[in-house]
Formats: sequence, structure tokens, C-alpha cells
Amino acid sequence: MSMYTEEIDNMSDKSRAQLFDFVEATDGQAEDIAYSNYSYWRSTWKSFLKNRVAVFLLVMVCIIVAFTMFQPYLPAQKSPTEIYLDDQTGLQARNIAPNAEFWFGTNSIGQDLWSRIWAGTRTSLMIGCVVALVEAFVGITIGTLWGFSRKLEMPITQLYNVVDNIPTTIVLILMSYILRPSISTIIIAMCITGWVEMARFIRNQIVILRDREYNLASKCLGTSDYRIIIKNLLPYLISVIMLRMSLAIPFAIGAEVFLTYIGLGLPISEPSLGNLINEGRVLMMSPDLRYQLIFPSIVLSIMTIAFYIIGNAFADAADPKNHV
Repeated sequence: MSMYTEEIDNMSDKSRAQLFDFVEATDGQAEDIAYSNYSYWRSTWKSFLKNRVAVFLLVMVCIIVAFTMFQPYLPAQKSPTEIYLDDQTGLQARNIAPNAEFWFGTNSIGQDLWSRIWAGTRTSLMIGCVVALVEAFVGITIGTLWGFSRKLEMPITQLYNVVDNIPTTIVLILMSYILRPSISTIIIAMCITGWVEMARFIRNQIVILRDREYNLASKCLGTSDYRIIIKNLLPYLISVIMLRMSLAIPFAIGAEVFLTYIGLGLPISEPSLGNLINEGRVLMMSPDLRYQLIFPSIVLSIMTIAFYIIGNAFADAADPKNHV
């Protein structure tokens, strides 16, 4: 090695120029080399795409949601509330099995089950999405204030203890008795206590993160509390927030089904998955009419399972530890 080094030292400048290309250092090239092309959301999406089951369910949910939105405007669609009559007898087309005219059959009063299932899916999805958004907004706001502000910690803790000790089922039943059964009543009843779990999760994480060195340094440099919360704290909690929101949607749909099951849900004139399942439950023991329970149950199962798996997969993908 030393002999090779001595030979290079003894070479003339012209010989060295033939062996090596000398490049002068420039500030622009140094900045290009030091630049990181990392994007949090792009890395999250790439990590999510590795879970093929979650991607398949996400595509399925998107197709179902899009179809429920456009289904009333497609050709040859029937009204979900109209009672159809038999052309031969002139009576209500009751409990007709699935055929070319009624794709999912009819119910006990002659309404088209195909249209009612998709109308019910629209209603249940709307309830679930509104409840999830309200719970996320209220839970994140209260949880952030609860964990970041020491002055508000005691009053919010007392509020949490009061609300958390009220059973959600009791709140749903009382609100259904006090107010007229409707979509807004179910949403209000679910949101009264639904924000509690989100707020507790956010508060616990904020307490862990708020006194770390970079947050203390930001505070010493005069950074406002609002900017510290938005820039330094909440980005770390995206995975928790997305997981809680994804679980809130199937929970809200299940709560609507439960209220309808005990007779306190939406009125029968308002199609929903809860109403359809409750109607089909009565006919479960009749083999010829069991389809009235099977079809809405399949749609409900797909939606709840899909949201749960997608939420868990996105929560894992949103964790920066899983990014390469």
C-alpha cells in the first residue's frame, strides 16, 4: 500500500489529471446533497399500500359509498318508500323473493328491499361520519386543553369523571325518550359521551410530549402555545386520532342498530340498516323470508369490519417508526 502511495506522489501533475477528475466544491451542490426528500404523508401512504387486505377493503368501501350516493340517480331504480302492487292481483307485492324486477325482493308491505338497503346505508353512513367528526373535534379540543393547560386540568378532570360515569346506553335511551326519534336525536345522544375516550387518549399523549426538550426550547424562544400544539404535539397523535375516528363510525352504526332493536331508533318511514335488520329479525325463522335479514346484515358486516381493519392499518402506517 505504501509503495502504491509513493508512486502516486512521484507522478507528475499531468499524470494525475489523467487518473482523477478534480471537482471544485460549491455551496449549491452541498445543499442538494443535504436535502431530504422525505414526506410524511407520502411515506404513510406507501406504508399503508403494503397492507393488501386494507387496500382491498378501502377500495370496496369507496365503491359502496360512491354507489350509495349515486344509486337513486341510476336507471331502473325504485323508490325506497313506495309500496308496490302486484299487477295480477292489485294487492301489495308482499314478501316477493328476489327476482328480475325486485333484485333483493320486497318486504312485508311491498317495498323494494334493494332500494331500502342502499337508502339505509346512506343514512347509517351519514350518522357514523357525523358522529366521528364531532367526536374527533370535541375530543381533540378538550383533550389538548386538558393535557397542555395546567389551569384547566382540574375542572376538565371533574367534567370527565361525571360524563365518563354515565353509561352510554342510558344516555341513548333517555335522549330517545326526551326528544323525537330522528337522525339528529341519535347524533346528539352519541356525541354527548362519545368524545370522552378521544379526549382521554389525547390528554395522556399530550402530557407525555409537552415537557420534552424541543417543546421547552420553543417556549423559551417565545413560540405561542397554539403553534406548539399545532406543530409540535398534534402531528405525533395522527395515528391515534385516525384509529379512534375509524372505530367511531362502526360504533355509531351499531348504536343505531341497537336503538332500533329496542324500539327507540329511527321511525320505520326512515330507511336505515337498523330498521332493515330489525324487520328481518322477526322473519329469521322463516326460510323463505330469511333474505330480508341476510342482505342488510351482509352490508352492515362489510362496513363495520372494513372500517375497523382500515383504521388499524392506517394507524400503523401513520406511525413514523414504520417509515423507512
